[in-house]
Amino acid sequence: MANADKPRIGLIGTGLMGKPMARNLLRAGFPLFVHNRTVSKLAELIAAGAVASPTPKALAEQCDIVITMLIDWETTHAAVFGPEGVLDGIRSGSLFIDMGTTSPEHARELWSAFDARGVEAIDAPVSGGEKGAVEATLTIMAGGSERAFARAEPVFAAIGNNYVRIGDAGAGQIAKISNQLIVAATVELVAEAFALARAYGIDPALVRKAMLGGFASSPILEGQGRRMLEGNFTPGGPIKTHMKDRDNLLDACERAGLDLPVAKAAFERVKMAVERFGGDFDHTILYKLYDGVTAAVS
Repeated sequence: MANADKPRIGLIGTGLMGKPMARNLLRAGFPLFVHNRTVSKLAELIAAGAVASPTPKALAEQCDIVITMLIDWETTHAAVFGPEGVLDGIRSGSLFIDMGTTSPEHARELWSAFDARGVEAIDAPVSGGEKGAVEATLTIMAGGSERAFARAEPVFAAIGNNYVRIGDAGAGQIAKISNQLIVAATVELVAEAFALARAYGIDPALVRKAMLGGFASSPILEGQGRRMLEGNFTPGGPIKTHMKDRDNLLDACERAGLDLPVAKAAFERVKMAVERFGGDFDHTILYKLYDGVTAAVS
């Protein structure tokens, strides 16, 4: 049941991640307003106590804190800057939180636009996938002022268990790029390790079992490694979202004059997998790039 003493929260985007986040905000007692371009996706949340808003503007007019959880920058830009967008309705003194994954430059663009209207803004991308969103165990990487972060903390506590202020506007997105390059590279390396084992006629499941007890152990070797061996490519988040990470990485590297060869190579493998298998599988689909590997060494 909503607690009238808590700030009114508006959430735009109730898809794979946004819907379970909304459920957890409702469980925490926040009065919740929701908007989605596909209205039918709101039915379950309305039944649970959320209030549907017809436009981002109408949602912003009713809320103290506005959250966007959208798939890409184009969708976020339309929801914020477009006709009947958030900027048309948000009140001075409100807080805006973008929890989608964009670039640091886009995060600073949002911060500047809201600052001009007397609104504090935070970029707060998440890690943890659908499972983390459902279980309220997301990691949240925030960029914004200390005051804005303190104001957002009760919201973050309702949907995550690890939330860190990285720095000022854009810092959260830099942390997310860093997170994603480690994830993409590690998934690819696990796939390569299993392919190497198969090339020598060795059971990769046994190699994985041994590595889980050693220095190479990681949540990705444990979880994604198991799913590779099971042939389970059902997405916790579709691999096509890594293409956005690739673009953000390349842009960030260009702006910084920095070469990150391993990260770039990992994302090229992601690109290859998307082109070969489509973008709706889990990133464990990288393992299928090695389907042709058979025992060649005895």
